[in-house]
Amino acid sequence: MTDQIIEFSGNHPLLVMAFVTLLALVFFNEMKIATQRFASLTPASAVQLMNREDVVVLDVREPGEVQGGKIAGAIQIPFSGLAKRIGELDKHKGKTLLVYCKTGARSGMACKALSKAGFDKVFSLNGGLAAWQDAHLPLSKK
Repeated sequence: MTDQIIEFSGNHPLLVMAFVTLLALVFFNEMKIATQRFASLTPASAVQLMNREDVVVLDVREPGEVQGGKIAGAIQIPFSGLAKRIGELDKHKGKTLLVYCKTGARSGMACKALSKAGFDKVFSLNGGLAAWQDAHLPLSKK
């Protein structure tokens, strides 16, 4: 068996390198997910959490993206200004934070920043406001 693996590796070095590269990428991605200090929630899970707990909702979309509406009661701090304005959220440190953006990419980065700033219960809305709307959940125009 070992001889066959060595022979295959000698005959197909590109396939072996591609396999090892893919294996390393999967490993690093899984480690990244395992070590992140926040969780992602589906819109349905987010609604359940909001119904069970006092949740502070944080909208990190840019001002031009907000005209279509937001999740009711959300605090709007654009991701581009979050580092400067994170102190505005200090009064909510003991509460659960649900962070969302348009598609979920910026909310993940915002959750990392909030975790580093000492926020313990931080969740990202998986798929962002687009997933929220796809689930036919309400938006507030205020």
